[in-house]
Amino acid sequence: MKKYLIILVCFMSISWIQAQNFSGQAYYQSKTTVDLDNFGRGGMSEDMKKQIMARMKSFLEKTYVLTFDGSESVYEQEASLDVATQGRGWGMMMASAAPGIEYKNLEEGSLVQAHEFFGKSFLIKDEIPALEWEVTNETKMIGAYLAIKARAVKQVKANDFSMMRRGNRRNQKSDQGVEKSKNTQKTGPDGVQVAKSDSLSRDPIDQIELPKTIEVTAWFTPQIPLGHGPGEYAGLPGLILELNADRTTLLCSKIVMNPKSLPEIEAPTKGTVVTQAEFEDIVTKKTQEMRENWRNRAGRRGRGK
Repeated sequence: MKKYLIILVCFMSISWIQAQNFSGQAYYQSKTTVDLDNFGRGGMSEDMKKQIMARMKSFLEKTYVLTFDGSESVYEQEASLDVATQGRGWGMMMASAAPGIEYKNLEEGSLVQAHEFFGKSFLIKDEIPALEWEVTNETKMIGAYLAIKARAVKQVKANDFSMMRRGNRRNQKSDQGVEKSKNTQKTGPDGVQVAKSDSLSRDPIDQIELPKTIEVTAWFTPQIPLGHGPGEYAGLPGLILELNADRTTLLCSKIVMNPKSLPEIEAPTKGTVVTQAEFEDIVTKKTQEMRENWRNRAGRRGRGK
């Protein structure tokens, strides 16, 4: 009965509020956790973990702004005085994984993402991912807004390094729902072997695993009956105020409704236009190139011993 009452309240709210012209800005605090216990051969000291987390803070904690009206929205990182550099290794991969400006058009079902990848600008034009949301009867207050919980299962993109994790050295078998790189013996172009077949490859990319799917939890409010949300997420009967996806949490900290002046809501235009599938292919080839470069360097070091 409670569930039906909530749904009824949603529809009543939508019918009453949709007659008004809605626009505004929602501010989200993003935080991603990283498990450092499984990094390194001998483990890490607590001091080392603190140092690494301090260096990665600019990648793991960010503030975003969602500017929206009835059918369109733009989601982008809030300007900061801190200058974050991509650095090398994991930091570079995480920075390259994060899209820039994201534009959604709910009426057209279209999504446009600006993406910088290893110094090149891309414009990904595709459809908004269609998630099969399951609305539950769980509610809570987020600020002054009543929020309702919804769940969905999302396919993880092959280029989404924000969800990458280090393979578990104690369990070499693939866990259900997780893809692991094959750990076969490799031979470089000069005949030098650079990986062992009976253990995880020394190639750092071979030690990365990505889940095939993740469960996404969203809390939306029928008091703002627009199907917008942070990033590429959308499709619920109310603005998403909180979202949990894998190790990343997005929490709305402030909403400004119907301001006197609102920034233009426009799709980004800079970059080579590709589809999501084409962009994933580009990332896959670049990753393979990085792997080959690493193996060649490892081969040269091996010959020098």
